[in-house]
Amino acid sequence: MKVVPEDISRIIRNTDNFVLMTHLHPDGDALGSLFALADILESQGKKVFRYLEDPLSHLYEFLPGCHLGQTDLAALQTFVAGANGNIAAISLDCGDCDRLGREKRELLNLHPFLVIDHHRGHREFGDYRWLDAHRSSTGEMVYELAMELDVEPSYIAAYNLYVAISTDTGSFRYENTSPRTLQIAAELVKSGVRPEEVAGYVYDNFTLQRLRLMEQVLATLQLFEADQLAFITVTNKMLADCGAMREDAEGFINYPRALRTVKVAVFLKETPEGGVSVSLRAKGGCDVAEVAADFGGGGHRNAAGFRLADQKVSEVQDQVLQALKKALG
Repeated sequence: MKVVPEDISRIIRNTDNFVLMTHLHPDGDALGSLFALADILESQGKKVFRYLEDPLSHLYEFLPGCHLGQTDLAALQTFVAGANGNIAAISLDCGDCDRLGREKRELLNLHPFLVIDHHRGHREFGDYRWLDAHRSSTGEMVYELAMELDVEPSYIAAYNLYVAISTDTGSFRYENTSPRTLQIAAELVKSGVRPEEVAGYVYDNFTLQRLRLMEQVLATLQLFEADQLAFITVTNKMLADCGAMREDAEGFINYPRALRTVKVAVFLKETPEGGVSVSLRAKGGCDVAEVAADFGGGGHRNAAGFRLADQKVSEVQDQVLQALKKALG
């Protein structure tokens, strides 16, 4: 059975230059998939521009090859001009073109534009799409693409793919972990990736500022509906007081989710622009992707999110609480 769509593999085989991109505020799956695919393509003699909206978060500076990511739009334009039309764009792990960032229009003007994504709430964009919501991660799909291209992932690619898959499965704890997911992870470990090393970088890599921020965030914990719903909050003032960065709050939502009685955890994050970013994590009894979709967002059954502009945290919490009460029935 053919896994990768024929048009996707054909374009990649017949193209020499690529622009790779992912969503705003990229996580481990987004970055791991991007850097892994870049290495896979370059191993075939192709040229790759790794485009990032913003400089890489310090949380992912351990990813091999990450220093090759570029944020310079002028450099991107020069790369595209030098390709003389022999070029393709590939968006990875991005479920909505609006999440491509400030340069969305510039990026979408590249053709052919390929999309590789595993979000169930994907909003279709691009010229050619490979969407598979049954996959644990985009990293898993990139591995399948490497197999289709007859490329044995190098240590650099394998490492990035393992990070992509392990982070999006919660270290293989979430229900999106399939037998194929574990088979691929085993192959990556055979390539030399050490799971304990990756886990150390992902879970045991706190700064003092991040720890102090966690203390403040967990102090905001509120429980509702017989302790089935848990809310935590981070404000711009907390970040400033702790000397922390926005990405330092990544992963905090897993703590209220871990409470025995909790079915859905919600993380409300003030944005610099004055809005609120909402992350939702569930344990299977509530489809938070559907809840997020009602607010213009998306994601997976157990992990989803959205953003609301020009609203206060308290206002958003009330709206989300009512939506979750309804979703829980």
